[in-house]
Amino acid sequence: MDCLALERFRRETSRVRSLQKLRALRDQVNEEFGRRLLFAEALEWSREVNEYHDALIRRVIVLSEERLKEEWGKAAPLPYAFLLFGSGGRGEQTLWSDQDNGLIYADPSSAEQRLEADRYFAELAARITEGLEAVGYPPCHGQVICTNEQWRKPLEDYRWMVNEWMREPDWEHVRYLLITIDARSVYGDEALGCALIEEIYRYTAAQPAMLEHMLRNTLHHKVSIGVFGQLIKERYGEDAGGVDVKYGAYIPIVNGIRLLAVEAGIRRSSTEERIQALIAGGHVPEEIGQDWLEALTLALKLRSMTPYQLEEGRYVTRGKLTADQLTKERVTELKQCLRIGTDLQKYVKRTIPKEIVKRLGDRL
Repeated sequence: MDCLALERFRRETSRVRSLQKLRALRDQVNEEFGRRLLFAEALEWSREVNEYHDALIRRVIVLSEERLKEEWGKAAPLPYAFLLFGSGGRGEQTLWSDQDNGLIYADPSSAEQRLEADRYFAELAARITEGLEAVGYPPCHGQVICTNEQWRKPLEDYRWMVNEWMREPDWEHVRYLLITIDARSVYGDEALGCALIEEIYRYTAAQPAMLEHMLRNTLHHKVSIGVFGQLIKERYGEDAGGVDVKYGAYIPIVNGIRLLAVEAGIRRSSTEERIQALIAGGHVPEEIGQDWLEALTLALKLRSMTPYQLEEGRYVTRGKLTADQLTKERVTELKQCLRIGTDLQKYVKRTIPKEIVKRLGDRL
């Protein structure tokens, strides 16, 4: 989509007064982006898609705030930020990504203000979630969503929660930590989200052994390529013969780059920006970093080509290329992406333990 068309859609989005019209606009924009996918540069296309997602989400939040103020006669009692996690936090959503979000607000100064804030933000979260569903975003199956109290609380409570996860770094706690590291404030007081993420960086810098726990989670999803270079395909069901692009290509790349960025102290949420910062900071040779950018570009492109459908008015996908989509060209691109992804996982597995030993040794 050219810059003028994207800007026009953003302007229209900022003026829409109803969720129904906002949904119609989203459908129109999705069709436009879908037509352009095969002819666009994947990273640029992804950036534009996510700029529009951000605009849509912000508009839903503004409409929710306005209607709550009309009914309750008051605005938010404390500064807050609406956080995106997952691909939204990284600025890498597809046209059909679901809701992965949270809400963080400033610490109340009294018990009375805490009660008022809890009540207000619970209601606001419910309205935002309903609004996002109305414009086509299904809720997160894993309940990483602002209507879940775990992901809606004051900054101090969030800090306490992430420190508990780090003190007891079992599999699930580390998974939540890695989710939180990808958080990005899409609306409101950005400093609140930054303060939360800084808590994790601070602890990890002081306790390098935390990287070892993160490494186990990071390498959990294996790249979908066999020892002889063959694609690992789905064996059963309606996806038989297809390839899981999300968990077999995209997620392993995202996970590996994230951990390298955390180890290097890079405060970025975008995978592309993390790679660029790793190169610029001398943490990785430029040639290797450019390979990772190539793999990310291919993974984003192929992930965006997976089929989607509408279920109860919401955009959903299983994140898999079908057997029919695996043309010679697609297979070549996919294998290149997976080969680099495999090399990346080997690099992470080799590098992170060395850095842990080095940090511990520097303290002796």
